[in-house]
Amino acid sequence: MAAPLSDTPLSPLQTIAVIGLGTMGTGITEVLAKAGREVIGIDISEAQAARSLAAVEASTARAVQRGRLTEQERTALLARVRVSTDLRTAADADLVIEVAPESYEIKQQIFRELDGLVRPETILATGTNALSVTRLAADSARPERVLGLHFFNPAPAMKLVEVVSSVLTAPTAVTAVTNLALDLGKEPVAVGDRPGFVADGLLFGYLNQAAAMYEARYASREDIDAAMRLGCGLPMGPLALLDLIGVDTARTVLEAMYSESHDRLHAPAPILKQLSEAGLTGRKSGRGFYTYDAPGSATVVPDALTPLSGAGGTPGRAVGSVGVAGSGTMASGIAEVFAKAGYDVVLAARSEEKAQTAKARIGKSLARSVDKGRLTAEAAAQILDRITPAGSYDAFADVDLALEAVAEDLEIKQQLFATLDKVCKPGAVLATTTSSLPVVACARATSRPQDVIGMHFFNPAPAMKLVEVVRTVLTADDVHATVREVCGRIKKHAVDCGDRAGFIVNALLFPYLNNAIKMVQEHYASLDDIDAAMKLGGGYPMGPFELLDVVGLDVSLAIEKVLHREFRDPGLAPAPLLEHLVAAGCLGRKTGRGFREYARR
Repeated sequence: MAAPLSDTPLSPLQTIAVIGLGTMGTGITEVLAKAGREVIGIDISEAQAARSLAAVEASTARAVQRGRLTEQERTALLARVRVSTDLRTAADADLVIEVAPESYEIKQQIFRELDGLVRPETILATGTNALSVTRLAADSARPERVLGLHFFNPAPAMKLVEVVSSVLTAPTAVTAVTNLALDLGKEPVAVGDRPGFVADGLLFGYLNQAAAMYEARYASREDIDAAMRLGCGLPMGPLALLDLIGVDTARTVLEAMYSESHDRLHAPAPILKQLSEAGLTGRKSGRGFYTYDAPGSATVVPDALTPLSGAGGTPGRAVGSVGVAGSGTMASGIAEVFAKAGYDVVLAARSEEKAQTAKARIGKSLARSVDKGRLTAEAAAQILDRITPAGSYDAFADVDLALEAVAEDLEIKQQLFATLDKVCKPGAVLATTTSSLPVVACARATSRPQDVIGMHFFNPAPAMKLVEVVRTVLTADDVHATVREVCGRIKKHAVDCGDRAGFIVNALLFPYLNNAIKMVQEHYASLDDIDAAMKLGGGYPMGPFELLDVVGLDVSLAIEKVLHREFRDPGLAPAPLLEHLVAAGCLGRKTGRGFREYARR
């Protein structure tokens, strides 16, 4: 009788079989061979096995050309790879990794056959990101040796590997596979068994919300994708990413997540089913949310939904001077942006002193640009000269565009709009920079709601390229056209959206952040593992908890409450852990403690 795995130290995993030689299996094969492992690639299709080997040969040839491998290293690497269509060639493997299609029936059949082929001590790993590892393990004759090993695509480039334990998995199997991941140059994150694990569990909910937003015709596919790239620093927009992953794959993952969570945020958006069943599965089919020049191509080509470029439509109003109301960081940043673009700017606050302080902040910002060689001292002086500080909003009497960037409090904003209505000339465009309040409520505080629009800048305004242009049902066409033209002149990318909570970016970003908090609250994964998973597996510039502490937990909670109140979805209710931290005064970096502790300045 074999000793239990928990009592048996495992030798290093040297011979590894990879079952399923699609894109992911081929990438894993290359990674393993590069790290000195003997790899047996197995696929039921002889043609696919040959394509996989050819792909490894081509990839390693490119690596030689780029100086990342020597010719001798490539020859040795390729000698460690063999492909087969016979599962029996896995008999001598120390580890088997299956990356077959996401189907219990297919995966269970593979595991049953492997039970009768491989040695008792062999570890069996599934590459699933949607199916239950526990269910696959329970169906095996060796459940203690079954675990999940979830690589990310493309496997040679992506650093994250999720090591997934079921309640049946022996710790020594987890240790052996974790050590292998480290030896491959990857960063392993240990997670429990639930659909999507950490990275996909957070990512696919966000992708699903983006698909639903597009399906509701709230914003165009181009604007949704641009908003998330420019507003959050993501490498790809959500709809382009769905096309890359595969619309059908996303639907499968979401179905699995919803079957466990029953959270409406995970219920696949109907458009995912419609596209999947029509065969419009994304890049691999040549068409999904976008149209591509050929199946498998990354090149997007125009189609019937592509916006027309160039002039046309309603002409805007002339804008020569701009008023910015407020004295905080956002008001200063917006004033700097307009002055840099050549506009004369009136920067008004509740007192002359506050306005002067705001202008001084702009002076410091411009001085930093001079120090970094981005501006000449002369240009900085000219920009600063275009800004006139004022201690009263009466100074807005002649401006063509008045923007408010005061406190995110509806009553304060409504009072200000009532004042702007009195002091601004007829025909002036009145804009709010709110990120979460209803723009129409500001508009109704005036006698000219047709002249009111939202211009949501992102912080820091001089650096961030995105502006969400928010029309209410009352906004005039020429006011919308004016703001679009102005965004072009100040070198910002404008995206159009309607007047509802969160607009595009916050409506997609904050449910993702809230779900990350729930993962910690439920003790599913640690702060560090979740942050690492999203940076390494999702390409996010910051992990969710890093971002929450920067944004401020009080600000995040306020936005979560607005989203929950507007959409009435139980899945959007703020995580209790977030509410508890805010109640305790742990608001993030600004208080020295949020999800993490920070050194006091």
